[in-house]
Amino acid sequence: MIRSFTATLAVFVLLLGAAPSGRSMEVLRPYLPAQAAPSPSPAATTVEQTATPDTETVTKDAALPPIVRVNVASQSFNFTQPWRKNSQVLRQGLGVVLMDGRILVTAELVNNHTYVELEKPETALKAAAQVEAVDYDANLALLAAPAAEFLQSISGARLDDSAVVGDRVEILQLETNGTTVRTPATITTIEVGSYPIDENAFLVFKLSAPLQPRENSFTVPVFKEDRLVGLVMRYDQRTQTADVVPAPVIQHFLAAAGSEPYAGFPRAGLSFSDTRDPQLRRYAKLPNGTGGAYITKVAPGSPAEASGIKVGDVLLRVDGKTIDQDGNYEDERFGKISLAHYVSTVLQAGQKIPLVVWRDGAEVPLEGTLAPRDRSKMVSPPYIFDAPPKFVIVGGIVFSELSRQFLREWGPNWAREGPFRLVYLDRYQSELPPDRGKVVFISSVLPGPNTVGYENLSFEVVEEVNGRPVKSLADLAAAVDSPTDAFHRIKLAEDPGLVILDVEGSKAEEERIKRDYRLPSMRRLDGAQ
Repeated sequence: MIRSFTATLAVFVLLLGAAPSGRSMEVLRPYLPAQAAPSPSPAATTVEQTATPDTETVTKDAALPPIVRVNVASQSFNFTQPWRKNSQVLRQGLGVVLMDGRILVTAELVNNHTYVELEKPETALKAAAQVEAVDYDANLALLAAPAAEFLQSISGARLDDSAVVGDRVEILQLETNGTTVRTPATITTIEVGSYPIDENAFLVFKLSAPLQPRENSFTVPVFKEDRLVGLVMRYDQRTQTADVVPAPVIQHFLAAAGSEPYAGFPRAGLSFSDTRDPQLRRYAKLPNGTGGAYITKVAPGSPAEASGIKVGDVLLRVDGKTIDQDGNYEDERFGKISLAHYVSTVLQAGQKIPLVVWRDGAEVPLEGTLAPRDRSKMVSPPYIFDAPPKFVIVGGIVFSELSRQFLREWGPNWAREGPFRLVYLDRYQSELPPDRGKVVFISSVLPGPNTVGYENLSFEVVEEVNGRPVKSLADLAAAVDSPTDAFHRIKLAEDPGLVILDVEGSKAEEERIKRDYRLPSMRRLDGAQ
């Protein structure tokens, strides 16, 4: 298969934590069509799809399966008007009861939740539940068990650690009356691929199955006999292909959730390309027959940088695993698969690992300590759930901090339809100086006598306020609270370059806005509701 250097480089950004961009399948939701599935990665283990029955087997089980309905009331925050919330929505999915009595669901099911409720399928008995742990990167969440008697008739599920390509499995759904619906499926591909939060890539099982939409189908489990293989997170009706969060990822999540603080999934903090190009191999002085992945980027402050890895190195071995010319290693269970799986899921945060790189014609031994990515230091975080957006209103001008969540207000095509300069800063934030801080910008202008002439200002990036550099909304608020004279001077990165606001006039306007918009405050800096 012929692949361009650029395409290969996109694949191997995985260790940095950014998955290749492109269209992804919709999250499994009843009665909604899905988009086309992303192409398998070069490291995928695949098998040709086998025919699956067009009809599903519906059975009323004598032994109840370890699943419950999960009903979620959710209310997201409005990032373009950060002082208000969007309309409440209701979601329904299925949760898997584990051996310890906790319930496993996808994180998407419970994001921005205001109330979570469990329902027994056979009796419709209901009980409130609490979210105990959540990892939006891995799309997994744990619900705390309600009273013991609620789950008395349900035996907990064990994880399957043996599923491989070609295995036959079953996807479980429920009819309204509690009848279990079992859809036969085949594991066709095991690869490292993108998850709903498109900054992340983890192990994915792909299934071939004629899955039908039903109630409670926001999240559905996959079983092999009586053991849990994973949770379906996407389904493409056109190709009848399901993407599954598999047991290895779930195992890592459960282990991390059992310790305080939650360690999450580690990242090395580097990007690499393959070394198939003979000219690149000569440039790197790689001997014939030597594999390895060519390092193209090392994130500032990352474990990779701390270990001494440099751009131009060729990564040969990680924790004793030999890396081939495509950036794969030989997994005992899955065969050749991307190194990203070994780093993010097999290894643990805080673990020290030996590394060997090829540098200047010789092997160089190094040692690194893995750590999860610190999203608080990102210029534009990829998501903000369960917390309101920050904002500051000065004299009728609303200031916000850049996040992917803000850009998603433009819908699924936000990368093309969102504000160009903000999309650019989000997409290429890794190219910005390490001390750049947050991007503070004008998100909107509220009409009033204090903003005459500034009505059309939008999405302008703020550099300074009253002579003080602004690298966060906290910086902006501090500068506004300490004016140097009777006017606020707000320096912008682009035209018009400077905004002047009368200090006393701004205070009077803020009192009017607070009264007319019924706002409790003109600023929110800590993310608390």
